[in-house]
Amino acid sequence: MDQALDCVVIGAGVIGLAAARALAMGGRQVIVLEAEAAVATHTSSRNSEVIHAGIYYPQGSLKASACVAGKRALYAYCEEKGIPHRRIGKLVVATEDSELGILDSYVARARANGVTDLVPVTAAEVREMEPAVRAVGGVLSPSTGIIDSHAYVQALQADTEANGGTVVCRSRVSSVEAHGDGFRVHLDEDGYTVDCRIVVNAAGLWATDVAARIAGFPIESIPRLHLAKGHYFTLQGKSPFNRLVYPVAGGGGLGTHVTLDLAGQAKFGPDVEWLNSVDYSFDQSRKPAFVDAIRRYYPDLDASRLVPGYTGIRPKLSGPGEPAADFTIQGAGTHGIPGLVNLFGIESPGLTASLEIARRVAEELLGPASA
Repeated sequence: MDQALDCVVIGAGVIGLAAARALAMGGRQVIVLEAEAAVATHTSSRNSEVIHAGIYYPQGSLKASACVAGKRALYAYCEEKGIPHRRIGKLVVATEDSELGILDSYVARARANGVTDLVPVTAAEVREMEPAVRAVGGVLSPSTGIIDSHAYVQALQADTEANGGTVVCRSRVSSVEAHGDGFRVHLDEDGYTVDCRIVVNAAGLWATDVAARIAGFPIESIPRLHLAKGHYFTLQGKSPFNRLVYPVAGGGGLGTHVTLDLAGQAKFGPDVEWLNSVDYSFDQSRKPAFVDAIRRYYPDLDASRLVPGYTGIRPKLSGPGEPAADFTIQGAGTHGIPGLVNLFGIESPGLTASLEIARRVAEELLGPASA
C-alpha cells in the first residue's frame, strides 16, 4: 500500500513530535512514524525532566543557543497549554575549595550564552537555602525548572494532530530511497510505503541506524554514536531538598545530582555506564558508588532510603574521555540530499531545547518564514 504526503518524521520522541508540530503548523501534511507501541518510550521519558538554564555549554555551540532559546519557548508553551511545570531553581555546589574555580567558569560561560541571572552564593548561604547540603560555595540558577515530560509530549502530539498531522505507532522504517521528487519510505509491514518530499530523521538512539538505511546516503556523514546509560535512585520518604542540587560536572554527564518531581519526591542520578546496545536493566550493585557520590554534598544520607528508580540512555556523539560533542542538525548542506534532515546526538538539554530545535528544522526545510 502506498501513501503520498509532504513530510515524514521518523521517531515520536519529544524531538520528533516537536518537529512534526512545527512542520504541521507550517501548513505541511505530516505523518510521524514510530517503531514502538507508544510515543516517547526511550530517552524522552527516561530523563531528569529538568528545564535547563544553559549554563554548561560552550559559547557558540548549538546546545547553548538552542537551550537558552528553547527554555524561553518551553516556559511560554507550558503556560499556554497548562502543562505542569515549576521554576524551582537549582544550586550548583562545590564540595572542595579546588572546585570553586569551576563555579566561576560556569558563571562566565553562562553569561557568554546569554544567561545573566546566576547568583554566586557562599557556604553559609547554601546552608540557609538547603540545610541538608554541605558545600564550600555554590551558584544559584533561578531559571532552572522541572516539567511533566509526559504531559508535554501529549501536548505536542495534540498540536500536531490538530494541524492535520498523524502519529502512527508500530511503524518501523526499514529503508528510505531518495529520488528526484523526494523520498519513498519503506516500512517493515509487507508492501507498505510512504512517498513524501521531506524526511526528518528524529530516531534518537537509532538515528544513525536510520541514516545508514537511506539509499545513497554518504556513509562519511554518519557520526559514530555512543550509548551512555544512566541509573536513577529514588529517595524514599520526605525530601530534605527545596530545589535541584548539582555537584560540579564531570565524567560524561552533570554528576550524580538531585532532582525533584512535581510531587516533591527526590531522585539522584544519572551515573554513566557506556553500552554497546540498548539495555534498560537496573544494576543495583552501583548503589555504593551512588552513596559515596551523594554524601559528598549530602552527608546525612540514610542509604537504606535509597531505592532503585529507573534507567535512561543518552545518544552521545562523544565517547569515554572525549570532549562533549554538540547537537547535530544535519541538512543538505552537509550530506547533499535536499529535503532530508538528520538529528544526531540530541541528548541533554534536548528536552529543554526541543521547540527551538524544531524551529530550526522547519527553517532548514521550509525557509525562514516558516519558523
